[in-house]
Amino acid sequence: MTAADDDSAPARKISIFGREFTMPRSRGWRIAIGMLLTLGGLLGFLPILGFWMIPLGLLVLSYEFAMIRRHRRRFIVWWGRRRRPD
Repeated sequence: MTAADDDSAPARKISIFGREFTMPRSRGWRIAIGMLLTLGGLLGFLPILGFWMIPLGLLVLSYEFAMIRRHRRRFIVWWGRRRRPD
């Protein structure tokens, strides 16, 4: 894959609570952002940083790695079944 192919690819978007956020086109930047959010979340006891960063970092990483994506999809199915009225 060349840099020109990367520019022509559509930008990935994350949907959180009905809002869409555009992620960087570069795979390296997306991985770096996901790792920084996850590692920053481990320091959640410090001011400004919080444990909320861990799931957000994993969400960003789930668009890059199949193992994390599988867990995200299982969670979405589980949550949909839980929220479904019987």
